[in-house]
Amino acid sequence: MTDATPPLDAGQLAAYLVLKEVSSLLQHAVEQQLRADGDLSGTQFQILMRLYDAPAGSLRMTDLADGLVHSRSGLTYQAAQLEKAGLIARAPGEDDERSTTVTLTDAGRARLDAVLPGHVEVVQRLLLSALDRRDVATLSEVLGRVRDRMRSAPPRSAATRPARPSPTG
Repeated sequence: MTDATPPLDAGQLAAYLVLKEVSSLLQHAVEQQLRADGDLSGTQFQILMRLYDAPAGSLRMTDLADGLVHSRSGLTYQAAQLEKAGLIARAPGEDDERSTTVTLTDAGRARLDAVLPGHVEVVQRLLLSALDRRDVATLSEVLGRVRDRMRSAPPRSAATRPARPSPTG
């Protein structure tokens, strides 16, 4: 912390710690459900859901990485696992052969159909059942504002990559 950054007050600290705890508890429960019902990681589920919501069920890998806030190498690994399982297909981009397009397969849609009921149940039970409609709207508005602020910087795919060390030194 720099001298110019004021410390968190008690209310800010409490809000931050509660957010971290709720996020961790929900993520853990969701990961368990996805593994049990579909042999999927949370990241794999997010990839499949992004593709499910995308036009024609396809996205560029770069757009997936930006949307998921996941490292390129980590996303490539997860995509390879999904492709090996037949849940997605990867191909060179139509407009730019240097890019990769990822498409949801019928098997991927079927896997989502298998895990979604349990996923919805976990989210309802652990998060949404504790909130009324006004709380949900407020939570969505507040977190949306925070997300938008955090995403106001250029996407990660546009960020300069660090130079690789030369093989000689």
